[in-house]
Amino acid sequence: MSTTAPHVRPRRARGTGLGLAAWALGIVFFLPIAWMALTSFHSEPDAAKNPPALGAALTLDGYREFFGTGGGASPWPALVNSTVASTASTLLVLLLALPAAYALSIRPVKKWTDVLFFFLSTKMLPVVAGLLPIYLFAKNTGTLDNIWLLVVLYTSMNLPIAVWMMQSFLAEVPVAVIEAAQIDGARLPTVLARVVAPIALPGIAATALICFIFSWNELLFARVLTGVVAGTAPVFLTGFITSQGLFLAKVCAASLVVSLPVLAAGFAAQDKLVQGLSLGAVK
Repeated sequence: MSTTAPHVRPRRARGTGLGLAAWALGIVFFLPIAWMALTSFHSEPDAAKNPPALGAALTLDGYREFFGTGGGASPWPALVNSTVASTASTLLVLLLALPAAYALSIRPVKKWTDVLFFFLSTKMLPVVAGLLPIYLFAKNTGTLDNIWLLVVLYTSMNLPIAVWMMQSFLAEVPVAVIEAAQIDGARLPTVLARVVAPIALPGIAATALICFIFSWNELLFARVLTGVVAGTAPVFLTGFITSQGLFLAKVCAASLVVSLPVLAAGFAAQDKLVQGLSLGAVK
């Protein structure tokens, strides 16, 4: 005789159903990536077939073309530029967002909700609306095709969302711990670096990952404001679309390589990301 309570069985069945639905949804989202990875190992004629030739012979020609061994341009300068712009802007965002979020959460200023709304409202302006004045500014200051201009722009673009996210994370830091550190003589920089940051590390990691992804994937500013020297990986990808047509296998190989840093960062920080995004969800 089963000892399981009658009300437990529907709950288990519901949990199983939700689990299967989650797996199905995950597979649906993963299928385009799997198709892109498979297509990248096909030749151009096989990649262009409709329906796709899933059992076609595999080749590394797409990757040879991407890395320049097939006579094309080398992707390494673009990958280095993306790495520098994304990493430097993310570090600057964290450096500026941490004290701002501290002031809005642990030591709230007057009308702090209005301040948060103002930060978020800056994201409502279409990026293309500010493109012309930024281009004229870069032209007049001689900063066109300069990677550090992108660092400043990416920092300003990601700072509002970083402050908004970290404010909710820092609101979970116990005030008693901060007060104890201040009684021991710790100043604000010490409190932020040695007390607040370690406690809110999952939230900081989640914020950093999101800012890094936004910077790495940005195309519009990089396309308009850079050229030969400071071009980023997304700009390099657009070079595969030529007047001769779209080379699908080569584009899939390039897209997979360009996506790897973001995927690797997300995989490495997945535990911190889950913890950070779940902060404040349970009271």
